Amino acid sequence: MTPKPIALTALGDIYERKYARFLRVAEAIVGDVDAARDVVQDAFARLITSRASFRGEGSLDGWVWRAVVNTARNARRDRWGHEGESRSLEAAATNGHALGTEVRALLVALPERQRLVLFLRYYADLDYRSIGDVLEIQPGTVGATLNQAHSAMRRLLKEVPQ
Repeated sequence: MTPKPIALTALGDIYERKYARFLRVAEAIVGDVDAARDVVQDAFARLITSRASFRGEGSLDGWVWRAVVNTARNARRDRWGHEGESRSLEAAATNGHALGTEVRALLVALPERQRLVLFLRYYADLDYRSIGDVLEIQPGTVGATLNQAHSAMRRLLKEVPQ
């Protein structure tokens, strides 16, 4: 049986209820609030045009979050090129995020999956299952990745000269 395309009203409802969280995560990834607004708009434009491709294998929220995160990652790469990780975090710190220089450097040092799990957990307030849907990993892997990120941050923070 072929799944029915998602109703525009369902996407509109998710957009209205979660826009601020989409924006926070997109800004954390791309490093600029204006670029983040464009990311969210582009992601939803793509979702609307490709809504018939949603197979229903995961949650609708996960599918939407995955689109926002992937659009943000592509925008960061297009905007910053190979310097994307450090430049986007530097820009995020100047756009309302109270990240110190040391913390920015530590976040850059984390593998991308760990950064994304941190952003989705603490900027988007997603639970492990939802993060797993977004990143297409198991909830147990989300927990392990979050634990690794916390451990790495603690270890790196101890190494920062006072």
